[in-house]
Amino acid sequence: MREAGELAHAMFGTELRKWTKGASSPVSEADMAVNELLERRLRSATPDYGWLSEESADDSDRLDRSRVWIVDPIDGTRSFLASRQDWCVSVALVEDQSPILAAVYAPVTSEFFFAGLGQGTTLNDQPVQAAQGTALDFARVAGPKPLVEKLAPQFARIELHPRIGSLALRLCRVAHGALDAAFAGGQSRDWDLAAAHLIVQEAGGKMTALSGETILYNRPEVVHGVLVAAGRDRHADIVAQYRRLPPG
Repeated sequence: MREAGELAHAMFGTELRKWTKGASSPVSEADMAVNELLERRLRSATPDYGWLSEESADDSDRLDRSRVWIVDPIDGTRSFLASRQDWCVSVALVEDQSPILAAVYAPVTSEFFFAGLGQGTTLNDQPVQAAQGTALDFARVAGPKPLVEKLAPQFARIELHPRIGSLALRLCRVAHGALDAAFAGGQSRDWDLAAAHLIVQEAGGKMTALSGETILYNRPEVVHGVLVAAGRDRHADIVAQYRRLPPG
């Protein structure tokens, strides 16, 4: 992870070949170089594990593997290409559809989040905890503005944090208490979420679909709906408020 992050950092702010995939998703030669490094190192070390990455062709063979690496070589490529600091490398090891090992590395800000199932979360080797409290407390929140405004009555008072280009970093901000809650709009993918999910969970937080449903990974469909991450009590309040909202 550190080597992958340093490779990305070395290419950060330089002239790069870049193109668009799908409707509007940017990708650059840096994404591909970091992906190749991670795939070479991780797959050679664990040849029996499956592989799912934003920058690799999907191989359905992963569905037959109990353990799968889920990788986003550069999460927040738009920020990376715009020379902003809110991007990271995100890697998770998933077993039977749930993350068991996770790392998120933001090289520009020197932040290395790490979590193992049942082992807690660290930021730069120091244990961290999600902010506790309920939605009746003041809350620092990040996420799509229309979604946050829709749920705003749930909070006593709310401060909407400026946009964070990397979704993985946005969610990890909950793990060390910089944010009280973070939301993801629809259309996020496994590689955006899996590492941050375990990092939040092991920091004493909870991350689910906004309906409260558990997020599962390494399924045929890797797209997810609206999600929320927060400390456990605040998370429960937000999910309860969402369930009381009228449809639409």
